[in-house]
Amino acid sequence: MNIVAPIERTGSGYSAYVPDLPGRAAAAATRIAAQVLIEEAVRLHLGPMHKQAEPTPESATIASTDGA
Repeated sequence: MNIVAPIERTGSGYSAYVPDLPGRAAAAATRIAAQVLIEEAVRLHLGPMHKQAEPTPESATIASTDGA
């Protein structure tokens, strides 16, 4: 599964979320810190699923970038 996690600038830093994993979000002062936190949130969510041999949720989110 490819995980899409948009990271957005906020008034006080950055926030990230995973549209395909409701409730998985993170906020931090820097973009890198937000990225690290959201990656950990995904690992914590999917880790137990993998250990119990549950299927990984199908991704319904598509991301595109213009390379900027």
